[in-house]
Amino acid sequence: MFTTLIDANTLSQHLSDPQWVILDCRHDLMNPDFGRNAFAEGHIESAQFANIDTDLSGPKKDADGVFRGRHPLPDRAALLETLRRWGINDDTQVVAYDAHGGMYAARLWWLLRWLGHGAVAVLDGGLAAWSAAGLPLVTAVTERPRGSLAEKAALVRKVSVGDLVENLDAKRLQVVDARANDRFRGENETIDPVGGHIPGARNRFFKDNLQADGRFKDAATLKQELAPIIGTPASAVMQCGSGVTACHNLLALEIAGLPGAALYPGSWSEWCADSTRPIATGPA
Repeated sequence: MFTTLIDANTLSQHLSDPQWVILDCRHDLMNPDFGRNAFAEGHIESAQFANIDTDLSGPKKDADGVFRGRHPLPDRAALLETLRRWGINDDTQVVAYDAHGGMYAARLWWLLRWLGHGAVAVLDGGLAAWSAAGLPLVTAVTERPRGSLAEKAALVRKVSVGDLVENLDAKRLQVVDARANDRFRGENETIDPVGGHIPGARNRFFKDNLQADGRFKDAATLKQELAPIIGTPASAVMQCGSGVTACHNLLALEIAGLPGAALYPGSWSEWCADSTRPIATGPA
């Protein structure tokens, strides 16, 4: 069972394995059609397309009309139905990939663990590593029989915006922001019209988890770099712009042997939507 990363050559040996499901998570925040179009132009054999906006996220507003961020968690029952539609069973090995260093594939990795399914891994290095290994892409779309995945106890934790408002005074949780440094400091109005970060947060840009070739750094290096930032994993909270790339830091923590940190799904997009919540700018 692969639970964090898988390399391209290993994945290539299981393309026809009925107990393996491969999901293409490519996405572009500035171009919602990018992922589906890229998938149509070429993808790993037997892969299916997972849409970040519709498959891996829920409505931006809750039943009371309150904004919950750009990519709120999907309803658990709806997510379970989506995973079954992709052919996922309780004994299925799931592999997620993208072309962006794992920033979107990690979201699917976290969501499956949220439903209690541990056999899910991210393709280390993504499509770049696949191509570097001389492996082909195809355009044919594979349909799989409906799966029967059962919902189980979550393997991961999450916190709410209320928890983090309370933490402004309690200071029990260390918030770590996965956005790029300029966004964290409040200097990128194109992506974050309201700039800055949650007071007290630290910054760990998700790309700092990667080597120059786009693969994850080794476990020892990640542990050395992450441990001083997060403190105790059980009291650490990962966030980003909308709860997607924060999962990359959570995956890096798992690889490093530092499990237990929580996700703040609403992240900055939810936090800054309420002008009563304080905002910090500049470096941490």
